[in-house]
Amino acid sequence: MISQLEKEVTLRYLNTRKKDGFLNIISIFSFIGISLGVAVLIIVMSVMNGFRTELIEKIIGFNPHVVIKPYEKSINENLFDNKDLNSLSNTFVYSNSGEAVLINKNYTKGLLLRGYLPDDFKKLSIVKSDKFNGNKKIIPKFISIGKELSFSYDIKIGDKVLIMSPTGVQTIVGNLPRQETYIVDSIFDSEIADFDQNVAFINLSDLESLFDLETSKRNLEIYLKNPKNIEINKKKLEKIFKNYYVYTWSDLNKSLFSALKVERNVMFIILSLIIIVAAFNIISGLTILVKNKTREIAILKSIGVQNKSIAKIFFMVGFLIGTLATLSGIILGILFSFYIENIREFLSNTFNISLFPEEIYFLSNLPSEINFYSILIIAISSILVTIIVSIYPAIKASKMNTVTALKYE
Repeated sequence: MISQLEKEVTLRYLNTRKKDGFLNIISIFSFIGISLGVAVLIIVMSVMNGFRTELIEKIIGFNPHVVIKPYEKSINENLFDNKDLNSLSNTFVYSNSGEAVLINKNYTKGLLLRGYLPDDFKKLSIVKSDKFNGNKKIIPKFISIGKELSFSYDIKIGDKVLIMSPTGVQTIVGNLPRQETYIVDSIFDSEIADFDQNVAFINLSDLESLFDLETSKRNLEIYLKNPKNIEINKKKLEKIFKNYYVYTWSDLNKSLFSALKVERNVMFIILSLIIIVAAFNIISGLTILVKNKTREIAILKSIGVQNKSIAKIFFMVGFLIGTLATLSGIILGILFSFYIENIREFLSNTFNISLFPEEIYFLSNLPSEINFYSILIIAISSILVTIIVSIYPAIKASKMNTVTALKYE
């Protein structure tokens, strides 16, 4: 419990007077340092969380959530009636893929071709998007390409392109790569330039003919109701499809998301040092406060105030500075994170600079996701550091010798 005397003395020491000018400056800088450290940490964590979420949304909006790949035998369609499978998935479609070369006028371009049946193709999220232009059924001898590929090579809907497969066809002059001409029937926009440049869709029968693939080797793409909870869903699907190879969107992008996770953790550690450095100012401030209040401490002890009360008073001074600074930092960080895109636009327009190039980050705006669990961890960490640095000056004040202090004061 905190007594009324301890509260009053603590508040008096927090309200420094003119003769304590230097002490006041240290307290202010401690407060500002911790506030800015907490705010910057919240802003950076929010932007990185937002970036990760946006990236996941775009990846799972373009790629299949789970792919079931047969080893030898084709996928058993009786498994489609499995209750667990239907509770997990929205839809599942057959597909296959292969790497080919697009030849258009004087240009050549490597492509990943993905094949779908006409009715399955229109079930894809990328096809349902408002940014998809053209026929939503992928019929034989037609191809769907990305927006970036269309711009880069000046290909429009209705143009013809030549696709060359690495699979050879035997002729009288030897083994030559198989080539087919396709008409561009639609253009999609995944909002990720890398996908738009390097992926195209064709009819599944055309793809199997182009790459000489067997229908029994078709993959099954599963689109989940909750694709973000991928690890748990993968384990359930592995039990259902025991004799098949199961991989997910997370497996395909593991290195990217591992790098993002490492970067986020490193940024948390680095930016936490700002809070720690600012918190050490509290030690300086409290040590000077103890020195300035030597006489008052001696008087308090002489009238019967116990050592633990003296320690509690100085501890509360440091604790209150750190806690109030943390709270102000949280408010500042949340406000900045909430309006960060408006701030980015203002700075970009004012100084005519690009603060967030779309071609580098794949995103057209600066994302921000305020995670209250992260804010709680930051707040606890900041207050914990404050508590630790406030202990030493408080103990030092409580151990002061009353007789010696009064003698020299």
